[in-house]
Amino acid sequence: MNFFENIITSLAVIRVADVIDIAIIAFVIYKLFSLLRNTRAEQVLKGLIFVLIFASIADILNLNTVSWVMNQFLTVALVFIIVVFQPELRSALERLGRGRSLFSSDKVDRDEKSIEELVLATSSLSRQKIGALVVLEREVGLSDIMESGTRLDAEISSELLINIFIPNTPLHDGAVIIRKNKIAAAACYLPLSPSNTISKDLGTRHRAAIGISEKSDCLVVIVSEETGNISVAENGKINRYFDEESLRIRLMNELVSKEMPAVIKKGEVNEEEK
Repeated sequence: MNFFENIITSLAVIRVADVIDIAIIAFVIYKLFSLLRNTRAEQVLKGLIFVLIFASIADILNLNTVSWVMNQFLTVALVFIIVVFQPELRSALERLGRGRSLFSSDKVDRDEKSIEELVLATSSLSRQKIGALVVLEREVGLSDIMESGTRLDAEISSELLINIFIPNTPLHDGAVIIRKNKIAAAACYLPLSPSNTISKDLGTRHRAAIGISEKSDCLVVIVSEETGNISVAENGKINRYFDEESLRIRLMNELVSKEMPAVIKKGEVNEEEK
């Protein structure tokens, strides 16, 4: 009975500020796990939590020697994590720093005609098994990526996109960056993802698409040169096996402001579910 009385007494003294305090910490921890999910840092974070729990148990049981060893280990481990996993931590902080992407929509005003031109070009390249990599910029600017390629600032057309990716042409090697309703640049070099969870079936083009989606809020459309399969990368994740209609619906839902039904056609598969 005393146990329940103690609980009731403890609950009675909880202030609104305490509830807010706990909610903020819970939200931060949740976001931290979300940002580090499917990275090397996730496993290290889990290991660190296990060590913290073990150290707390040692303190409760008055195991002084074990507690001292755990405290020394944690002091060194924090420095080790910051140095070794700097890329993953930086990527997580970059995502957190976007602000708007945590609480609001990433949609940028797009012209439906531009989306349709992109879909037609992608379908044509897929049928011909011509590799392609198209990055659609959102809130996070990609000017630094554009500097690695050739500036175009051209209207989006399926003919131009197809011509860019035709093999042995000057601009075919690299990514096309689309800013709003313009082809801003071509032959751009993208950072490769360091993730070790990416399927071995995916090559450099797909790893580059995942890499840029990890560092910004962009949406990336990929056409495989080997199979002609169409994929979409976003937030460090890749969905594969789109057909023309499912790609059109995905891009309209993600990039056009007006509401459209969220329909997933056959063939759209999340790489993580495979």
